[in-house]
Amino acid sequence: MWKGILLVLIGACSFGILSTIVKLGYQQGFTLGELCSVQAGFGMLALWILHFLSGRKTSGLNNRDVRTSFILGSSTGLVSITYYQSVKYIPASIGIVLLMQFTWMSMLAEWVIYKKKPTAVQWIAVVFILTGTLLAGGVFNSSNMQLDWRGIGFGLLAAAFYTIFIVVSSRVGQSLSPVLKSAWIVTGAFIIITVLFPPAYLINGRFTQPPLWAWGMPLALFGTVLPPFLFSKGMPQTGVALGAILSAAELPVAMISATILLHESVSPLQIAGVIIILGAIVMANLMKPKAAPAHA
Repeated sequence: MWKGILLVLIGACSFGILSTIVKLGYQQGFTLGELCSVQAGFGMLALWILHFLSGRKTSGLNNRDVRTSFILGSSTGLVSITYYQSVKYIPASIGIVLLMQFTWMSMLAEWVIYKKKPTAVQWIAVVFILTGTLLAGGVFNSSNMQLDWRGIGFGLLAAAFYTIFIVVSSRVGQSLSPVLKSAWIVTGAFIIITVLFPPAYLINGRFTQPPLWAWGMPLALFGTVLPPFLFSKGMPQTGVALGAILSAAELPVAMISATILLHESVSPLQIAGVIIILGAIVMANLMKPKAAPAHA
């Protein structure tokens, strides 16, 4: 159990530092397309190498689960593009708060698509999440923080694309190993990113000078390789409810890394907002109704 908790926590923390790495990459002069492309490219290569080293069977596009995973990859590619575009205009600590709106978006999506009606506790959690978001976003700060509407729009769009991935991913690719499923998903993400941002860095010298590859490796490691691998290993040990709570660790980690490495200021009200959001996530998952026992 404790091993599973540690694995999920590390995976969540890996996600949490992504926005800070991207911000630092922007400061070095790299573009949105370059950072997204090298992350997906290195991640795709790493996952396929891990799969082939495992010696497990490789399923191609003639497999229905492979096709759906491959297509699903477009949503993860769009998450990276919109999320990284968001933190180009707003602080990384605010960008992660906007991305976390997938928690209530996914609840509504399941209600609309799968007719899974939210419980009273979940509705209460949504109210707390939205309240915490207003606080964490600095809406009530006395300094009257001005946020670029483009950053807010791209952040919410990233949450919407992430919602699609969360809702659909749990229901597809069941016949595939976690690594193979992730490899096909990231391959799909790499293709959509390549279509939108052709990798000109491969011929104009920017891949090696300045060393774009040096940014692609940590982005791929913390955003594409480690989280799905650690979640696939840890979630079965922790269970979905506890796993979801532990996954929320990416929110405080993102704010802490942005404060330390990017010197972004965080007010007491914003910290209170984050605590409220985390509390709402814990409440929504701990108070889920238990499934009815199966009849013999």
